[in-house]
Amino acid sequence: MGTVVFSDVHADADALGLVAAFIQDPSFQERFGPVDTIINLGDLLHRGNCPEPTLSLMSDLSGKFRLISVIGNHDHAYLNGVPVSGSDEISTFRHEQLRGSPLLGIFTDMPMEWVDQGVLFVHGGPLDLGTQTLRLKCWQRLSHTAGDSFTGYHYTASMAFEALERRGLSFMVCGHQHTRVCCRKTPEGINDHLIRYIPEKDPAGSSSRIDVARVPMDMPTLFRIGGCHGDRPEFAFLDGTAFTFIRLARPSRCGAPFA
Repeated sequence: MGTVVFSDVHADADALGLVAAFIQDPSFQERFGPVDTIINLGDLLHRGNCPEPTLSLMSDLSGKFRLISVIGNHDHAYLNGVPVSGSDEISTFRHEQLRGSPLLGIFTDMPMEWVDQGVLFVHGGPLDLGTQTLRLKCWQRLSHTAGDSFTGYHYTASMAFEALERRGLSFMVCGHQHTRVCCRKTPEGINDHLIRYIPEKDPAGSSSRIDVARVPMDMPTLFRIGGCHGDRPEFAFLDGTAFTFIRLARPSRCGAPFA
């Protein structure tokens, strides 16, 4: 069985709905394999204009799959009253309307991370740096240099691999920064693996195109997936032998301000 992973929906219910429909189509199982688990890497909220439909979709998915969620920095900010940028007036208004909704129950006791079969799933980063907001795992950011920042603590790939090794883990899957990255630890050192998307026709037979990039899980690797929002939502599928980056291409319709 396999696991679908997505991150940074940012209240774009149409993008999440597109991914949900795609993974539930029988052709997905034929092409990639069966799905029994979905992992949401956080940031369901903020920026987009459809927070309530987004959380309703998550509730629906929880009735069909084993659904695991870890908290994102925007979720953390919304729940704790931390001001962050990126939401327009409509988004802010609709998120405020959501206060008190039972749909927010999804965030009750939501963890910072999830570990399964040697893989660390986290929104931002793997470092235990205390309780200061910008040093929490949901705020950390993968970077070429390390140090504190107003956007969240920056860590390097070598720091991440060291943190994983101390825990006996080989892989990390994160989101947060909306861009895909693959860092591989080879005997010669840490290398940035070029993610080569291969365009394919939607196996469901529609006119939509999907882009696929498969990376074997044969050495310690950091996987960062792109955002599941906008007109090209991204997600991933892993089955223990390979990690597959997947990007859909179909316009979003629910007013999320992304390119």
